[in-house]
Amino acid sequence: MNVVCIGAHPDDCEFFAGGVAAKWARLGHNVLFVSTTNGDIGHHQMAGGELARRRLAESHVSAERGGVKTLVLGYHDGELQPTLEARKEVVRIIRTHNADIVLTHRPNDYHPDHRYTSLLVQDAAFMVAVPHFCSETPALRRNPVFLYLADSFTKPAPFHPHIAVDVSDVMDTKFEMLDAMESQVYEWLPWLAGKLGEVPKELKARKTWLRKTYAPYFVTKSKSGRAALESWYGKARASQIKFAEFFEISEYGHQPSREEIRRLFPFFKNVRKR
Repeated sequence: MNVVCIGAHPDDCEFFAGGVAAKWARLGHNVLFVSTTNGDIGHHQMAGGELARRRLAESHVSAERGGVKTLVLGYHDGELQPTLEARKEVVRIIRTHNADIVLTHRPNDYHPDHRYTSLLVQDAAFMVAVPHFCSETPALRRNPVFLYLADSFTKPAPFHPHIAVDVSDVMDTKFEMLDAMESQVYEWLPWLAGKLGEVPKELKARKTWLRKTYAPYFVTKSKSGRAALESWYGKARASQIKFAEFFEISEYGHQPSREEIRRLFPFFKNVRKR
């Protein structure tokens, strides 16, 4: 199976789908993380080519730890636009990797790069199957399933978790993937939050801080999230799940049945609901 996750920056796919990606990779499936921008302004001290090269290197280390592949496009951080050129690039990526599943941001999001990445993927959702669009790359005969990554935004519509995946068993891998994103998790994001001084210098202590700081973002808290887990795992099993990742089925692309979702997310196969 081929999975393409398209985020706006190097660290978006890792944060929102690192767990499920690691689970797919462990089963031998092909997972590609794509960043539409090179992240060249996402830092409080560095910028430009130096930062872009650093973030590219971090994404490769992270991908190796997760068993996935990574691709960082050349668009400048904060400057992404939903142009025809960019749309064609996204179409080519989805076709070249013969995607069964494509994941991306929702179109209502705080960051313009997230919004425009989502729009680019939405604009590609039908075009990937049109033979005379980007005709140099063979069109897909079957449209992929397009899924949205989770977020907490409510206007104009809140995120709806159609699919919930227990990632508790791969959280060590997910934290290792995030640990590789040093410029983000240990520098830029703590600086934005006014907590840069809390980040330890020693490597072991830093990893402990990483888990303590970011674990709350991956714990299932919402009622809708808990309901989605119960839908796939049953109430008893869901009550024991600590870490999960959630996905919403886009109205664009192939609309999967519940059985198809079980095939696409094979971790559900041996789950017996109680």
